[in-house]
Order: sequence, then C-alpha cells, then structure tokens
Amino acid sequence: MNEPAHNESGVYLAIECGRKEWKLALGDGKAERQVTISAGDVKGLARHLGRAKERFGLPADARVYSCYEAGRDGFWIHRMLTGLGVTNVVVDPASIEVQRRGKRVKTDRLDARKLLTMLRRYWVYGERKTWRVLHVPDEDQEDARRPSRERERLTKERTGHRARIRSLLALHGRHDGKLPGCADEVRDWKGAALPAAVAAEIDRELERLRMVEVQIRRIDGEWKAADESPSMAKAKKLARVKGVGAQTGWMLAHEFLWRTFRNRREVGAASGLVGCPYDSGESRVEQGISKAGNARVRATMTELAWRWLMFQPQSELARWYQRRFGAGSGRMRRIGIVALARKLLVALWKYVEFDEVPVEAIVKA
Repeated sequence: MNEPAHNESGVYLAIECGRKEWKLALGDGKAERQVTISAGDVKGLARHLGRAKERFGLPADARVYSCYEAGRDGFWIHRMLTGLGVTNVVVDPASIEVQRRGKRVKTDRLDARKLLTMLRRYWVYGERKTWRVLHVPDEDQEDARRPSRERERLTKERTGHRARIRSLLALHGRHDGKLPGCADEVRDWKGAALPAAVAAEIDRELERLRMVEVQIRRIDGEWKAADESPSMAKAKKLARVKGVGAQTGWMLAHEFLWRTFRNRREVGAASGLVGCPYDSGESRVEQGISKAGNARVRATMTELAWRWLMFQPQSELARWYQRRFGAGSGRMRRIGIVALARKLLVALWKYVEFDEVPVEAIVKA
C-alpha cells in the first residue's frame, strides 16, 4: 500500500457506522466537518467526498484516506470504498485507545472525531501502532468461511435438542440416555405412556433434531464436493496429519491459514495465543494469553492440542509437553496445553506453507 508523504494533502474520512445512520468525519488536517447520512448510502457518501474536496480547496483527484471499525457490517464497506478509489483501513475496535477515567463521554460525534485524529496519526505521522488494522479477505475467502461457521452453529443446536429430549425423559424416570424415534415408543418409570403435552414436545424436538442433522450432512457433502482452491488444498494437507480431522483442517485453513504470515510471532499474535505480562516497577504478573485473535482458532487449537497428546505421543511437541507439564497439577497441565496449542499452530503453519513436517509426527500417506 502506498503511503503518503508527511506534507501530502488529501481528505481524511472516518466513518462511525450505525444500523440506521453513518456519522462521517472529514478533514484535511486544518479544517474538519461532520455530516450524517443514511446507513449504506453509497451515493450520499460519494457526494459528500466531492463536497469536502471543494470545501478544503483540493483538486477533484485528491487522494482520500478512510477508516471504520470492524463490526456487524463486515467488509463490504471496505470493498465499496476501495471501488470509489479510497484508501481504506478496517480497524479492530478493541485496539482503539480510550481515556482511563471513571466516567467518559461517548457519542457518535466524539467517536468519529477520535477515529479521524487517529487516522491522521496513522497515515501522516506513520504511527503504525496507533491501532491494529485487520487483514481483509477477498470475497471468495470470506464466502468459504461460511460453511464451517454454519456447521459449528448447527452442531450446537443439535447438542441442545438432544439435551432437551433427554431432560424431558428424565422428568419421567427415563435415564438411559437413548433417544427414541418418536414419543409413542417411550414409557415412564411405571410403564405408562408419557403425558400428551410432554409427548408432543418430544416429537417436535425430534423433528427439529432431524432437520438439523440433515443440514449438517448436506454441508459435509458440499465440503467433499467443493472445488479445489488454495485454502481447500491446505485443508486436505492438514487432514493428512494424524490427529487432525477433516473438519479441523477445513476450519484452520479457511479461518486462519488463508493469511500470509511472515514469521511465527505473527502466527501467535494473530491467534491470541501469546502471553500478556504486566511488568511495572516491582509488580510482575503474568495476565494469561492476550485473546486478541480469532476465538474459533483458539478453541480449536486447544482441543487439537489435547488430541495431539493422544494421537502423536512420540512427537517432539508431545514429549516437550510431558517433560514440562506432565508431572504437574491439573491446573499446570491446563496452562501447558495452551502453550502446546501455540507451538502446534506454528508447526502446522510451517507444514502447510513450507512442507516442514512437525518433528517425529506421523503423517498419513
């Protein structure tokens, strides 16, 4: 991305996105103005950009730099601004600095002004650590993440339906845990049929459960029939490592490994699996991991780390864990599994990108 010189003139635009309205803060470093448009009003946005150039005495082809906070609208705003010729960055909301007073004033107008100030610091003065800029996937990469996220949501729904049915059966003395085909098959603790209302509720839960299971199978079939893509090739490559299933490989490839990382530090930081120490004066406290990255990746890697100990006990990573944490308490082993998850994620990234197989790990032919 081309960076402007310190004295380069241009329009700086900060967008505070709401469901109904957008607050636009525009400035050139000397003057500033704010306007409000309807949410998603692309023509209105372009019109106000043109007016801002005239108001600030800039030519029609002056460059425009913009920013907005990532949120419910996702990345379509970024693509829209890019289509208008605007140089845009999408900002992580959690990285924006705030005052540490007990109470602070917060309005859309002040938020837009704050974003505008930080945008100039980022572009004009080169303060790259002002905030954290998100990596925007292209439309195909973003669309490829939907099946895994939908399947995750459906899996939770399936678990909820099964738990609800078992709870209804337990109310009438059935604790065997088996799900019936229909409520008519069930008898209560004294051998009588279930009450009518309970039987009807169980039948409705079973109907919803079957629908969810059909949709899960449909998504799994679409995965197997998906066209070959760079992320799909990475998913299949990950699935060859013993202990890494097809679903885990798919999720990691489409949620995380689609990005280009320069080194292992970036891998750890993007996943949020890095330490967050507090070291000030005489106070030195380890606050745990930063949790600044993708929560799905952290949860998946923690589960995968436990599976790694089961399926890859002779690997170097598993032996490192056993030497360091194996003899410790349950709490220490849980802490250690997070450290193993980070090391394992870096090892899988090296395997996918550079064909470096984790040391002494088993890879299926």
